[in-house]
Amino acid sequence: MSLRRVAIVLGLLEMFGPISMDLYMPALPRLATDLGTSQSLAQATMSACMLGLALGQLVVGPLSDRYGRRTPLLIGVGMFAVLSLVCAVTPSVELLLAARFFQGLSGSAGIVICLAVARDLAEGVELVRLLAMLTTVGALAPIVAPVVGGQLAAVIGWRGIFAVLAAIGAGLFVLAMTSLPESLPPSARHTSGGGTGQFRAVLRDRLFLSFLVVGAFGGVAFFTYLASISFVLQDSFGLSPQWFSVCFAANAVMSVVGAQINRVVVRRVGPARMYTVGTVITASAAVAMCVSVLFHAGLVVLLIALALQMLVGGGTQSNGSALALADHGERAGTAAALLGTSSFAVGPIVAPLVSLSGTSPLSMSLTMAVAYGCAAVLVCVAVVPRLRRRPVEPVVAAIEAEVEVVPPGAL
Repeated sequence: MSLRRVAIVLGLLEMFGPISMDLYMPALPRLATDLGTSQSLAQATMSACMLGLALGQLVVGPLSDRYGRRTPLLIGVGMFAVLSLVCAVTPSVELLLAARFFQGLSGSAGIVICLAVARDLAEGVELVRLLAMLTTVGALAPIVAPVVGGQLAAVIGWRGIFAVLAAIGAGLFVLAMTSLPESLPPSARHTSGGGTGQFRAVLRDRLFLSFLVVGAFGGVAFFTYLASISFVLQDSFGLSPQWFSVCFAANAVMSVVGAQINRVVVRRVGPARMYTVGTVITASAAVAMCVSVLFHAGLVVLLIALALQMLVGGGTQSNGSALALADHGERAGTAAALLGTSSFAVGPIVAPLVSLSGTSPLSMSLTMAVAYGCAAVLVCVAVVPRLRRRPVEPVVAAIEAEVEVVPPGAL
């Protein structure tokens, strides 16, 4: 199977996170009404899934280093489909919270294993390009899902949307079983030391730790956006679920465009420089959005600032992941799990807390500005200096020299 085809399959499997959130996001206000609960608890159903996605990666990542990529992936995809049906029939928000948490646990397999498989197959600049392709394919979900979800919400409601998620999970299970080969041979697997030992080995890298903290701040900002944007656009600015879906999909298109720009430019500029500049621009756009809300600049200005954040962030994430994984090819599953958890673990806790007194444009924009601002500061004071002091190992040399490690033209 060609790398391009593998990238398409991995990108589709990586959709677990986006489709778990984006497909039923337009129905969140209706869900809160139907279950007789608050906006904060309705948002917490997203948080529960995200926490499951975060914790599940810590389990699945080391397991994939030990037993290979295919078996944990197939188990996770199958359980995702089953738990989606449970969500569809749950009678209360408490049971929905539990079902969503376990749905996230199972869905984490798609996220972490896709990143590990990418690291198995490519290094250096070509890993950045492969991750950019995954971002492009995976971004189809947030482009299509909110639009489809807005229409489905009007026809079959939020319960029907979860039934659709179950069908998608079943389809992805068949795709993984028939189209994704094992990328980690038995000779490369870690059969001793346990998951704890693998985590310790990766966490000794202080540069990797810096990437984890930056990822946590980015996760807070991005999840605040996901959890708040439907209430902000529909309740504060009066958009219908259909128009909300269009605006949300437009932001996802910006992520795709950003990923493709990064894929083309990274060979000339290098992932480290692209990552640094991208983080600073994203933070600046978030601050501009917050200022626009404070001065009541209106919906158009807010959407422009959000679009800029999505555009730049579409490439920044690929660069950060490639740089963080550069020295951890032998433990790609464990390292990918930690990266994923840093992005997924903190945001789901912060977002509902921010909205306890109600979701507003100011609460969303201020939280995003603070989080992205902290990420940019950390990149400048911790990540960049450590990248400059980093020992020149083969993978790092490939990144710095922008050498193709997989055959030219493969991506």
